[in-house]
Amino acid sequence: MNGAAPRSSARDEAAAGEGRGVLALRLPPSRLALLGGVYSNHIALAGAIADARRRGAQALFCLGDLGAFGPHPALVFPILRENGVVTLAGNYDDSLARGLDDCRCGYTDPRDNHFARLSYRYTFERTPAEEKRWLGALPRQVRIETGGRRLLLCHGSPRRMNEFLWESATPDAFLEKLFREHDCDALAVTHTGIKWRRELPGGLFVNVGVLGRPENDGTPRVWYTILDVHPDGSIEPTFVPVEYDHAALAREMRAEGLPDEFVETIETGWWTTCLEVLPSKERMRAKW
Repeated sequence: MNGAAPRSSARDEAAAGEGRGVLALRLPPSRLALLGGVYSNHIALAGAIADARRRGAQALFCLGDLGAFGPHPALVFPILRENGVVTLAGNYDDSLARGLDDCRCGYTDPRDNHFARLSYRYTFERTPAEEKRWLGALPRQVRIETGGRRLLLCHGSPRRMNEFLWESATPDAFLEKLFREHDCDALAVTHTGIKWRRELPGGLFVNVGVLGRPENDGTPRVWYTILDVHPDGSIEPTFVPVEYDHAALAREMRAEGLPDEFVETIETGWWTTCLEVLPSKERMRAKW
């Protein structure tokens, strides 16, 4: 365990990590599993991987943010490696790897930042040094050529690792611009915690959801995405729910002294933090 406090760092230094590392792959047309925001939920991660294998996924990808929110952050790393999950870095991973003073999650509300600081310190202190080095070696993007299509996987957006792309606040024209400027026919991200998709003339956009916590819908389930790339070049996304032992995760969180607000979200499916970042339409669907 590394108990050292995170060192302070300027914002421009924090941004410097975002442009490093693109992993390029060529794959035959196949079924891909895309896993978003793990947030230390090792139980849901293991469940999603097993489910994806049962569904015939031939390659698995994790779109970053392995730590945060949940207990025992060190448990997720062997699960990913032992199952051959290709993993890219999210803002949380990049901050941990470089010892930054916060997660750069993108919050502006003081209450949200308070809970983000609690979660980050907990995760920082319980992530072993060797795993921080592993996080620092992760690519920032994964580019896949398959079935004559160009897929781009990243955490927040191709522009910024911690950019929130919400369904209600992301114009079609902006997505078309991303497809053009970043040379892709399909773009997959996570970061917001809520899945959504949009098909446009220029390409397919998918927010793959997250495994780390429910998506503020009043159920404890979490989500990942199956992406079928067919021989004719068509791409078909399917959102897949994961039912897991959330009660066991809640017990672990309480035993670790994590905030009651986090535990309540796991148990009820309703967010109790990170609400101020939600656009009005997404917030209207929620309890709080």
